[in-house]
Amino acid sequence: MKLLEVKDLTKIFRMGSIFSRTKLVAVDRVNFEIEESEIFTLAGESGSGKTTVSRIILNFLEATSGKIMYRGKDITNIKDREEKMRFMKEVQAIFQNPFETFNPLRKVGNYLYETATNFSVARKDKVEELLKEALDAVGLKLEEVKEKYPSEFSGGQLQRISVARALITKPSLLVADEPVSMVDASLRMSIVNLFKELKEKYKVSVLYITHDLATAYYVSDKIAIMFRGNIVEMGDVEKVLMEPKHPYTMMLKESIPEPDPKKRWKKKVDLKMTEKEEYSMKGCKFAGRCPYVKNICKTTEPPDINLDGRVVKCFLYK
Repeated sequence: MKLLEVKDLTKIFRMGSIFSRTKLVAVDRVNFEIEESEIFTLAGESGSGKTTVSRIILNFLEATSGKIMYRGKDITNIKDREEKMRFMKEVQAIFQNPFETFNPLRKVGNYLYETATNFSVARKDKVEELLKEALDAVGLKLEEVKEKYPSEFSGGQLQRISVARALITKPSLLVADEPVSMVDASLRMSIVNLFKELKEKYKVSVLYITHDLATAYYVSDKIAIMFRGNIVEMGDVEKVLMEPKHPYTMMLKESIPEPDPKKRWKKKVDLKMTEKEEYSMKGCKFAGRCPYVKNICKTTEPPDINLDGRVVKCFLYK
């Protein structure tokens, strides 16, 4: 069953003064679906629009156009407070920096108790039992964390507490925006494994936002590769990352360093175009970097083509 559907989602930011305003198309007609008990990844370099998509889903930003459907209901730009609280209860966020999630002057336990109280997820006499269950799911004990301040935890521990806090409301979907980028490399896999365990044990779906293709490959069921606001390739993670079809996905895969001196990079990085020029192009936004560019790529936007069980936005396959 479709848990979340994103339809033609667009977000345009307008910048500058009244007399010289410019527009930035941060998200450009994005479409994807997340099934129940599925980990779906949005991947791409900084500025690709993936975080903007997540913020619109969470109702932190208003969409310029398009729709977001949750369990078949349109939740784009929710205004009603009760409806918004119901949605927030079922769709919880996990942010990039766990140290920014918590006030350093407040005990972590206060946040956990408040989350349970604000969403009325249990009777007062059952709240502590619920918190223990949530913390147990991430490998922590309530007695060990409730009286401590954020500074008394490592980044990995605090991110686990962020996940536990999200689990208190028993959500159906977690929106995790770069959840391991601020965590030591030695702890990243423990957080990623946690998402897999939550999916398998609690049937929680995850929208995983990342630029790290290694963790994306390990944890994801499906993946969408974003570039300059567009999804350029989307499908089963095994197909997309092992047999990429879009030139940008190929480039991303090749950019992952391998511990083999025979495979060291020999090409020079050539940044021919500024971001502004790439955004203002009429055709394919990747044409300035693409080794397979054709004349049509510079003048016409490529269509979304269904190919081998995936969607590819490229003229190479038309």
